[in-house]
Amino acid sequence: MTMPPRLRKLALIAHVTSSVGWFGAVVVFLALAVIGMTSQDPAAVRGVYLVMEPAARYALVPLALASLLTGVIQSLGTPWGLFRHYWVAFKLLINVVATGVLLIYMGTFRSMAHMAADPAAELSTVRNFSPVLHSVLALAVLLPAMILAVYKPRGVTPYGQRKQQAQRGSRGVSGAASVPQG
Repeated sequence: MTMPPRLRKLALIAHVTSSVGWFGAVVVFLALAVIGMTSQDPAAVRGVYLVMEPAARYALVPLALASLLTGVIQSLGTPWGLFRHYWVAFKLLINVVATGVLLIYMGTFRSMAHMAADPAAELSTVRNFSPVLHSVLALAVLLPAMILAVYKPRGVTPYGQRKQQAQRGSRGVSGAASVPQG
């Protein structure tokens, strides 16, 4: 089942927007994490860790979920399919794993915010290298997904091969577009 062209373009715009937005939000989180690790201003350090949790809740998580949902909709409504091509399946796997890690990591954001909110906490215990590491890893995972989306490398899954054979068979039976036999 394919979507009409206008709907397919709308779904593509939604998917690209949410995916690029997610990538951009991770870049911002990396910048915040670096500030948190390097700033000499205690208020700035505490502020970074205080803002990460709500920013993740209201930006990162919605963008990740929107990217996942619009990606599934986009693949189901186009000839690419969800499991017909390896590149689509890999993008789905990347998105599911990255979103899952983000959702699990939300607890860490909460813990860091609680620590930063405690005026008695030493600045050295407020600083946390984890957001730097997780942001870099997220970028290292999301970038290949973007590359796959642009280059769409060849490679049909066994499921995709069966679907192609079934389509060829049904066209040959109906006579609509039979495949010449060599």
